[in-house]
Amino acid sequence: MGFRKVLAATLLVALTSMGAAAAPPPGYSGNPVFPGWYADPEAAIFNDTYWIYPTTSLEYAAQRQFDAFSSPDLVHWTKHADVLDIKDIPWAKKALWAPAVIEKDGKYYFFFAANDIQNDHELGGIGVAVADKPDGPFRDLLGKPLVGAFHNGAQPIDQFVFRDDDGTYYMIYGGWKHANIVKLKPDFTGLEPLADGTVFKEITPAPEYVEGPLMFKRNGKYYFMWSEGGWGGPNYSVAYAIGDSPTGPFKRIGKVLQQDPKIATGAGHHSVFHVAKDDTWYIVYHRRPLGDTKANDRQTAIDRMAFDKDGRILPVKITNEGVQAHPLR
Repeated sequence: MGFRKVLAATLLVALTSMGAAAAPPPGYSGNPVFPGWYADPEAAIFNDTYWIYPTTSLEYAAQRQFDAFSSPDLVHWTKHADVLDIKDIPWAKKALWAPAVIEKDGKYYFFFAANDIQNDHELGGIGVAVADKPDGPFRDLLGKPLVGAFHNGAQPIDQFVFRDDDGTYYMIYGGWKHANIVKLKPDFTGLEPLADGTVFKEITPAPEYVEGPLMFKRNGKYYFMWSEGGWGGPNYSVAYAIGDSPTGPFKRIGKVLQQDPKIATGAGHHSVFHVAKDDTWYIVYHRRPLGDTKANDRQTAIDRMAFDKDGRILPVKITNEGVQAHPLR
């Protein structure tokens, strides 16, 4: 028995050094919140249910479908496989990633990036699909990209859709260190000019901006968040700015999410849950297990997000235990 105990302890130390987490405390989600390699999570609340729509984290050529996950309480998750498949997007060939999903007038709209275009001569960019239910099946809405070219230097990827208080829908997007904001038509079939007459307005908040933009409004202020660093490395992270309008101007305040050498690396490309009934906030993001350097070995995690008395976002502590159950019903 002594030898077996020593062997068990040795194995536990080895697994821990490789990033394996112990079972979470009772009533906690644990991180990652569900198994599998998933990245770029989109967080949404539909019909008193939490939903996460992540990228299936594989080589670009193999990223050909999306799964979704739903939960009543942030702890118990149900997988909904293949809610959007590349076969239902006639213009897409590879590299489906970074969903943004919203509900409007009883329909669910799924924005996505496809084909990883490198110039305006290639077919691809940001598309939109539609379904009658949050678990799909989603079908391509336009038969072509919604945004299929570079504007202001921004690669058409990593879109986020933001609804302002007046009912206007904006899309913030962009890779290659540039971020644009556009105004969506009410039926999401195209774009409309912004108040200043521009269609593609650059709102890149800082030189450190790389990709993965997100926007929300709190106490009359617009919070613009984004990812910095290289997505395949340990220093991927999230920073933010605050502005008085969705078009800015925005000035970088600082990082709020980054690796913890004791927990995980490459923490970035996030979304948020806001539970309005008690003003609770959660950050949903991907990260890489300790000791793992493969770019696509990314897992989805959830931790608490909070604000100080002045409305600034406090640095997020990434954890292995995750978050406590928080039923919406």
